[in-house]
Amino acid sequence: MIVDIVTYAGCLLLLLGALFSLVAAIGVVRLPDLFTRMHAASKAGAVGGGLVLLAVALLCFDVGVAMRAIVGVVFLLLTTPVSAHLLAKASYRTSDQLHLNMVVDELKSKTGQNHRA
Repeated sequence: MIVDIVTYAGCLLLLLGALFSLVAAIGVVRLPDLFTRMHAASKAGAVGGGLVLLAVALLCFDVGVAMRAIVGVVFLLLTTPVSAHLLAKASYRTSDQLHLNMVVDELKSKTGQNHRA
């Protein structure tokens, strides 16, 4: 009985993770500029990967594999925001022209400097 519930929960997590990963992939392909693509990849991609890893942890019925999957989720949660921030900062500093959709440049107004380093 409990094995069936865990199996269904794992399958549901796997499907949700695949759905989030699909949304992230569509966002990377369809969104107009680097900043919005990066947002889609970092948010939905990390959630999708984390849900898939949690499904692996539930469905494997092995403590060693489950612990590695949980460590993978923690690694995703710690590294994805940092990498997205660094990618956005590097793109902002090296971009020849920022995208036309950027109306307000908050970073430039806070520092009072030009965006090129």
